[in-house]
Amino acid sequence: MARRRKGRPINGVILVDKPTGISSNDTLQKVKRIFFAQKAGHTGALDPLATGMLPICFGEATKFSQFLLDSDKRYRVIAKLGERTDTSDSDGEVVETRDVNVNREQLEACIDKFRGTTDQIPSMYSALKYKGRKLYEYAREGVEVPRESRKITVYSVDLLRFDNDEVEMELHVSKGTYIRTIVDDLGEMLGCGAHVIMLRRTGVSNFPYERMVTIEQLQAMLDDAKANEIEPGSVLDALLLPTDTAVQDLPEVNISAEVAVHVLNGNPVHADNVPEKGTLVRISVGSEREFIGVGTIDLKGMLAPKRVMANEHQQD
Repeated sequence: MARRRKGRPINGVILVDKPTGISSNDTLQKVKRIFFAQKAGHTGALDPLATGMLPICFGEATKFSQFLLDSDKRYRVIAKLGERTDTSDSDGEVVETRDVNVNREQLEACIDKFRGTTDQIPSMYSALKYKGRKLYEYAREGVEVPRESRKITVYSVDLLRFDNDEVEMELHVSKGTYIRTIVDDLGEMLGCGAHVIMLRRTGVSNFPYERMVTIEQLQAMLDDAKANEIEPGSVLDALLLPTDTAVQDLPEVNISAEVAVHVLNGNPVHADNVPEKGTLVRISVGSEREFIGVGTIDLKGMLAPKRVMANEHQQD
């Protein structure tokens, strides 16, 4: 007999406004408990210092969270000039203090160098792994390990404020971009050092900023529902975005219900109006365009399923 899983089998995405001072995993666990969800996962960690958009996927949506990891991000950051820390943010120890002799023209000239595609060496205080361990685990032990540079793209960076030793910027960047590293590099370019004192993620993919909710708001909704003897799910689930919003940026291939049976069983199929080979696509069915998964166009021009939704009878 199958072991019964704890929680509700709900599917969808909730946009949580992560508070400062706790980890992304702590945020995930709090939200999972509030929703009493069977299965949940987040889509790219934010540092404890950071706040802002943390998409949390429930149920079937967790299958597609990887595609959000690969999406563009938007941030607002405040950097303090004159101090460099071992973590490149204010959670770390100050390792160097220098005078700040910078004017706005010099600052804007240095900021301009970050625009476009460049190479970035990840911070030792990142969650990337080396020989099976996360880099920050080595860093906490005082051990530095080799890191390979990676290509990043800064689509835009706007200087919002320059006030004595504080610089406030807004950035739109590609996946895998470390804002702390940009700030640290900027400080070295300016010759005075710098570190992050505030970081807020304002966007992931094309998710609407106004749909974010705080843990406090969710908890208040839960408490209110219980106090009024209302099923909490009937209130909380209205906040969920559809499962396919995790892959909303992918081109769509629409197939018939008959063809969908083969796709859901993992078989490549012929489909009309497919894009070029190698393209990741969002698969929908029929005139109602029901989302059933993500596939790729293989070398033969066929639609090959990559991640598919569970059939109704497969649900717990």
